[in-house]
Amino acid sequence: MSAWTAKEFSIRNGKNENFKFISIQLNLDELIISLRKISPIEEIQGLATRIRQWKADESDAMELRDLVERYLGNICIDDESLFNNIYNLWSNFRNNAIDGIGGMTMNERLYWFGLMEIFDAAKSESRRKNIYKKLLASP
Repeated sequence: MSAWTAKEFSIRNGKNENFKFISIQLNLDELIISLRKISPIEEIQGLATRIRQWKADESDAMELRDLVERYLGNICIDDESLFNNIYNLWSNFRNNAIDGIGGMTMNERLYWFGLMEIFDAAKSESRRKNIYKKLLASP
């Protein structure tokens, strides 16, 4: 469940129409879904896929930030409005989840990064420790 602070987020038929962005707080899973809906272009779908893959790899939240910033800096999207909307979605997630991670409880971190179910399903203590490390926390 997202913490919507604006009701003016509208995407019709998977196209970027009437997109009015104020401030939407999305967790990582909601960010991925939003990116997939905003545009079918390969670069944006690739970004959504790469963010989803981050959940299963060994990199941490700061490396996710670097990855996405580098990705966005190296793609070419002709529609400036579309790029700005994508960057605004990312920036809001980054500002809330990554930049604010130091003041969060572990449950908050798990929620923001969409790792609650993965953490709960972790069978071994080492897997849980890896998730703590991924979210820049101590067990």
